[in-house]
Amino acid sequence: MTPNLRRRSFMRGAGALVACAAVPVRAHDVPAELVYVGTQGREVHALRFDPGSGALAAIGPAAQGARTTWAVAHPRLPILYGVDDDNARPGRVIAYAIDRATGALATMGEVAAGGNGTTFLALDAPARTLLAANFAGGSVSSIALDQAGRLGALVSTLAETGSGPHRRQASAHAHGAAVDPSGRFVLVPDLGADRVFVVAFDRATRVLAPHGAFAVPPGSGPRHLVFGADGRYAYLVNELTAQLMVLRWDPREGRLALVQALAMDDAAFTGQSSGAEVAVSPDGRFVYAANRGDNTLLVYRVDAATGMLAEIQRVPSGGQAPWSFTLHPSGRWLLVAHQKSGTVNVFGIDPASGLLADSGRSAAVRAAVSVTVVR
Repeated sequence: MTPNLRRRSFMRGAGALVACAAVPVRAHDVPAELVYVGTQGREVHALRFDPGSGALAAIGPAAQGARTTWAVAHPRLPILYGVDDDNARPGRVIAYAIDRATGALATMGEVAAGGNGTTFLALDAPARTLLAANFAGGSVSSIALDQAGRLGALVSTLAETGSGPHRRQASAHAHGAAVDPSGRFVLVPDLGADRVFVVAFDRATRVLAPHGAFAVPPGSGPRHLVFGADGRYAYLVNELTAQLMVLRWDPREGRLALVQALAMDDAAFTGQSSGAEVAVSPDGRFVYAANRGDNTLLVYRVDAATGMLAEIQRVPSGGQAPWSFTLHPSGRWLLVAHQKSGTVNVFGIDPASGLLADSGRSAAVRAAVSVTVVR
């Protein structure tokens, strides 16, 4: 993309155990939706979100005690699952019952995650299984859920090995987990090993087993991966190089192949690269990415035939260090967690063009690093 095109694209977009069962939260009118913000402190914050207007309002701390940097909601039940992300001790997964009227979270139970520094959760609903990535432990685990959404046993843990040339790559560091559309594999981006590990997954037993790996260039630092709408392609963000990769997925063989690699940094950027997040629009036509290095959000158009991406927009994220974001299930909104500036910012999405527009709405949450919408 030429500098002039880049500039036009930029301007378009400018338009301990948990000690108590629940942390008291002041009652409000029942919100249309709840938003939970994971932080690098030891608390989860609750917000109210109006999906009609994009208005965002603070409720307050909803749970305290664990370092819940990442959370995922049950698709049907009022339950939130959060990590306890502490590199110095064994990680945990905690289940919380959601009070829809107040946003408060009541602890339902917890289970060991199988490694230190649990940093990511994915929920495979058909198998009633949580997949936990343990960053410091360099492992991925499967955890059972019962029909009521309660935590069961830690079923399986698979340790990873590997290293890279960067100072943060002395050992394996599992950073994400994505179940492939067939349900037969879990793909685990590992920042330390410079690999996306392909893990065999038995939905009946919830057991994980090694299958293979896709190697990225040394020093890339894979962070998060998502599948496209039809499951033929996956999109990987590499943290240390701020590179976005398009990968072809073979579900029969369980193999990845490189299709395209794109620099997320602007050509004029001279700071420290730091790719952060990636997501695909519900209709599969657009890919969204966050770049912590230059505090930008990027939008790409997807070629349906090849899976390849074309950058169509680059806009300021509205704060400093956009750690992650979530696409609202309606496809109309994108909510961005900013770690350094301590805000959650709301962007509108044009459904026809896929382009972002800063709504000007935000909520203050110190050290915000993840956003989970509960409908």
